[in-house]
Amino acid sequence: MRIDNEWLSVAMTASETQADQRTERTAYGKSYRREVPLESHAAVPAPAERADPVDLLEQQATERVPSLVPIRYGRMLVSPFTFYRGAALIMATDLGAVRRTELTAQLCGDAHVSNFGLFASTERRLVFDLNDFDETLPGPFEWDVKRLAASVELAGRDNGVSDKRRAEIVRACVKNYRETMRAFAKDSTLNVWYARLDVDEILASGDGLKTKRARRTATEQANKARGRDRTQALRKFTTEQDGEVRIVHDPPLVVPISELPEVADPQAVLEQINSQLKSYLATLTPERRQVLGQFHAIDAAHKVVGVGSVGTRAWIVLMEGAARDDAFLLQVKQAQSSVLETVLGPATQDEHGERVVLGQRLMQVAGDPFLGWKRMPAILGNETSVDYYLRQLRDWKGSLPIDEMTPTGLGIYAKACAWTLARAHARTGDRFAIAGYLGKSEAFDHAITDFATAYADLNDSDYHALEEAVSSGRVRAQTGV
Repeated sequence: MRIDNEWLSVAMTASETQADQRTERTAYGKSYRREVPLESHAAVPAPAERADPVDLLEQQATERVPSLVPIRYGRMLVSPFTFYRGAALIMATDLGAVRRTELTAQLCGDAHVSNFGLFASTERRLVFDLNDFDETLPGPFEWDVKRLAASVELAGRDNGVSDKRRAEIVRACVKNYRETMRAFAKDSTLNVWYARLDVDEILASGDGLKTKRARRTATEQANKARGRDRTQALRKFTTEQDGEVRIVHDPPLVVPISELPEVADPQAVLEQINSQLKSYLATLTPERRQVLGQFHAIDAAHKVVGVGSVGTRAWIVLMEGAARDDAFLLQVKQAQSSVLETVLGPATQDEHGERVVLGQRLMQVAGDPFLGWKRMPAILGNETSVDYYLRQLRDWKGSLPIDEMTPTGLGIYAKACAWTLARAHARTGDRFAIAGYLGKSEAFDHAITDFATAYADLNDSDYHALEEAVSSGRVRAQTGV
């Protein structure tokens, strides 16, 4: 067999260059510990130096639908953990006040444990991945790790896990992030890109599921996620009226455009939506444009979503194809500026919907095939236009019941979240430098564990501050919604 010596020489040079870059970047990461010692990550802002948490929440409220803000506060007051879910701006402000690295990756920006879940890949495989990217932005990798670790601590507190066991769970979570990043730093770029947590493979192997209860729970949640598809969404959110399929009226959570006092002509709004959807198609790949181009909007409704997102403009649009039973629901969700921008500066994208979509495509291993973005005329409020991102409402999407997890279950789940976050950061950041910085020792693990405990205490204080604000009448909360 003839070997092309010129090609071999080029290939060897490229391989040596790659090896040199890996060594060089790893050494740079290791040396960066002199700039930001690993132990420094335990620090949290002094209470007296922090911004008023209720002030920050009220600043966000000015950009939201006023009638829905009390629902947001009511949901945040369910527990300190649900407060934390809505307090991304507060934490971003706090992280901006402590020492940080310049080892950047694409950040989720809100990587708490409830923002991980189950999703369908394009091959119709169920995978475990990150969920929410409203706050995504490039930034210091450790900010996502801190957001995750503190959420594990708070979830453990909510579940009555002992102090000692919580610390063990958080430390194991951070250790798994560190060791996963180090493993990815030794792997090829394409292997990192293709890496995923395939739920069926985990269930078949039993990897990490040490008890029958854990395997049974994981199987039940996988089956439940598969059941949360477009057909189930149509059953839940639509009904037949005068021989036509329409979105249900379930105020204040779901309000069709025909029931909104701000909408004088629902049919005109539908025509506007269909016109806007045509240009949204340009953000999809050609084959997906071909599929979605066969549908048109026949109804729309405003829908309250999440905890932190309550009050933003979020819509569901009933899309119909060639026949009445050929339908699905499209979610159209407002994209505001990332809370991280208050510290790290503005995003480079012109539209926040584009920022969210591009961040999600970078970090997620299996994104929604209809994920795209569009700036559209406002329907509610006085804005001239609103940035949105669009996706299917449900397509094998599921979440695990964190409030029901045993200490063992929370530990398994937290490690899965850590692996997934490390994979996302390895895809989008300098995995060699980050791995070199983290190193072999457990110094980073212990520092972040200490941070999580201290920050959970700050979060508890902020939670009580919101309680007091409601009691005094400073803000209004609507509970049970």
